[in-house]
Amino acid sequence: METTPRTAYAGFWRRVVAAFIDSAVAVAAGNVLGFAVGILAAGTGGNPQSRGWLLGILLASLAFGWLYFALLECSRIQATLGKRAMGIQVTDLGGGRISFEHATGRYFGKYVSLAILGIGFLMVAFTAKKQGLHDILARTLVVKAAA
Repeated sequence: METTPRTAYAGFWRRVVAAFIDSAVAVAAGNVLGFAVGILAAGTGGNPQSRGWLLGILLASLAFGWLYFALLECSRIQATLGKRAMGIQVTDLGGGRISFEHATGRYFGKYVSLAILGIGFLMVAFTAKKQGLHDILARTLVVKAAA
């Protein structure tokens, strides 16, 4: 699928709803994973009030978020649960499936988009191909999925 001027790029609000769904999934699953890490740490003599224990929970949650987005976006469906619910998917600039490395770059590029007061996300509303800064950095597009 080569992108053309007729490519249906996913708009800002569709992406916002997908992000909201994905955030709910990632936070819930990250909390469950963090809780499990906490139980394991406590079961092995870990002190739940130590910084190491809290750091372990934080790292487990961050790792889950990265893998959730990267693995699903480079998968056969090319979409997270939120994107799939909204009928959109992530592609490379030619409309093909992205690699795990591309998906990883896109995920960590979101921190850059966030660090500049969220302007990187707002760019979706104003760019011709509806790309956020993280999409531009990773050379990806978010398009409406083929029916």
